[in-house]
Amino acid sequence: MAEGTPGAGDRPDDVPGSGDVPPSGDAGAAGRPDGSGTSGGSGTSGGSENEELRQLRARVAALEGAQARPRHHRVRAFWSALLIVVGCVLAPLSVVAAWASQEVGNTDRYVATVAPIARNPDVQDAVATRVTDALMQHIDLNSILEGVAPADRPRVADALGRLGGTLENALKSFVHDKAQAVVASDRFQTFWTEANRKVHDALDKALTGSGGGAVTLTNNAVEIDLGPVIDQVKERLVADGLTAAGKIPEIHTQFTVVKSDDIGKVKTGFRLLQLAGFWLPVIAVLLVAAGVLLALRRRRALVAAALGVAFATLLLGGALTAFRAVYLDALPAAVSQPAAGAVYDAMVRLMRVAVRMVVALGVVVALGAWLSGPGRRAGFVRGLWHSGIRAVRSAADRAGLRTGPVGRWVHRYRRWIVWVLVAAALLAYLLWSYPTGWVVVGLALALLFALAVVDFLDEPEHAGTQEDGSA
Repeated sequence: MAEGTPGAGDRPDDVPGSGDVPPSGDAGAAGRPDGSGTSGGSGTSGGSENEELRQLRARVAALEGAQARPRHHRVRAFWSALLIVVGCVLAPLSVVAAWASQEVGNTDRYVATVAPIARNPDVQDAVATRVTDALMQHIDLNSILEGVAPADRPRVADALGRLGGTLENALKSFVHDKAQAVVASDRFQTFWTEANRKVHDALDKALTGSGGGAVTLTNNAVEIDLGPVIDQVKERLVADGLTAAGKIPEIHTQFTVVKSDDIGKVKTGFRLLQLAGFWLPVIAVLLVAAGVLLALRRRRALVAAALGVAFATLLLGGALTAFRAVYLDALPAAVSQPAAGAVYDAMVRLMRVAVRMVVALGVVVALGAWLSGPGRRAGFVRGLWHSGIRAVRSAADRAGLRTGPVGRWVHRYRRWIVWVLVAAALLAYLLWSYPTGWVVVGLALALLFALAVVDFLDEPEHAGTQEDGSA
């Protein structure tokens, strides 16, 4: 309130100019030169004038107070909107920060995320193709002639010369089949899991600047050495009669897990997000809560804030889908697009789960705040809800089911019971290790069912008294 400006709570005597108004009795006398103002009817007239004067002073004070309030309200509204907007902007960053902390900062969780990739057909085919190409570079068709008698070698060599293309394709298909069998085995699953434990060190080094290990960052790419897989394929080739494969030297070829030319550029920002993995979501929630508490219409602000957080996080989900296409287009032609897409989907799966969870939570909170408000539509929905509960209750009463003292106890402490149920649902959400969108929906439905039970059991005090009297 502006300094020196009286508000609605100030005394009427402080209103400017009010001291110039004469008392009611003097006003009556002044209005009558003959002094008739002191006659018997002057009491009623004086009381009416006093009442009008009090009303006039109250209106003046209210008007003067209203001149100061809008500025105060505008300041509150500005800061409320600013805090809510900042909180909404931080919401998607909080999801990324939590993912960075849990996925990149936790080896076991990372391995659990990428382990199923080894069973993906596209990844298996890409690995088998890479192994086959590496082996075919070291298999000389002429070496197959070593087992042929020296006298027959010229004739066989001439035949291979005429059928070389066909024979090479047949041999490549044979090697690919053996490689496919290896990558579909349990040994490859074990190799993939252990290799990705080492990959996690390289990924952590690539995105945070720490870590290290046998699997390293090369040319902005995190790669797995397929040397052990090639050795297993060579063993199978020799066992199936291609003895020339036993003379192939040790081969090392790489399978790209993550590749991006911008890894070095985003390293600092990603490191900051990882460090803020826990605190950034907390800060975002506190900012939104502060904005709602500062708002003039808190319920409306809560609905807007919840929907704003849900919308901002939904944009992150759209960005993940759009970036997938950009990432795949930027990969070299030698990298299998289906396999790279499967790896990308596995890496961001938990982030997408978090996006769906935040969106579901925002929608549930917005619906809860709206339905509990005084709006006409919200009241109509609540009326339908209570009508349905009363219909069920009436049917139960006709069937002879009575709540008795339980119903009256619920009626007496209904407000506390509702708050305890809401707190229990919130606590369950906070204590859930990794909540998903379905967890949020399930908790909301469980809370709704509990509130329906409370509404069903609620029985006013007079209802029991009427029943006792009628009995």
